[in-house]
Amino acid sequence: MLAVLRYGGLMKHLRTWLLGMVGCLIAPITFAQQFSVAVFSKTAGWHHESINEGVTGIRELGRLHHFEVFWTEDPNRLFKDEELSKHAAVVFLLTTGDALNDEQQATFERYIRRGGGFVGVHSAADTEYQWPWYTKMVGHMFKRHPAIQTAMVNVESRDFPGMERFAQRFLATEEWYEFDASRSPAIKYLLSVDESSYQPSEQRRAEAKTVPFHPISWYQPYDGGRAFYTALGHLPATYSDPFFMHHLYGGIYWAATGAGVKPATPARR
Repeated sequence: MLAVLRYGGLMKHLRTWLLGMVGCLIAPITFAQQFSVAVFSKTAGWHHESINEGVTGIRELGRLHHFEVFWTEDPNRLFKDEELSKHAAVVFLLTTGDALNDEQQATFERYIRRGGGFVGVHSAADTEYQWPWYTKMVGHMFKRHPAIQTAMVNVESRDFPGMERFAQRFLATEEWYEFDASRSPAIKYLLSVDESSYQPSEQRRAEAKTVPFHPISWYQPYDGGRAFYTALGHLPATYSDPFFMHHLYGGIYWAATGAGVKPATPARR
């Protein structure tokens, strides 16, 4: 009888151990993140007070959409081949000025050429003016901006992830960046701001007859990888706006995966 009890206890412990081992094997597969994104926010010029809100907002997107987020302001931690290879996309979040040295720039170029993704937010267009490869990837570079104002924004295309929740025209308050001419023929525009709905800078008003179109978000395939940019994101409270955050996730998702650009196919009836 004692032997039977001992045998039964042994079998019970064996079953528990086996279940535990199976759980350990299954858990990483079940809960694996769909991809990893690096958020880079070094400023060598203007430092936006909204950086912390931006990082918090992207981390919330990671929890909502099941992707990992790594944040640093230190280029020495991120811009190495081995480190960049861990991430499907790199977000330049409110960066300014000369953020990378020559070696780090070369490393990032290799990363994009291997199929990596770039996401630029707001002052990413006020970064690395002397790096031609970068400025072409961003697409347009920042020139100036008027005072923060409310304006009407137009949707230029919905055939991109994260655009489906916007009304065709919607109201937004922003530091409306004014840009130079396009630096890439491959750009596809997503959003523009209606300059008749606010007061652009005096210089912009002088240019308006020759440059009436004012884009604020776009994307392009670039040098083997993908690049998305949005000029929205100046104000800290913008990172609490679910429409903007869905727009930002659309850019992150496409930059990381390349998925979701083709128009949806109507359901068969």
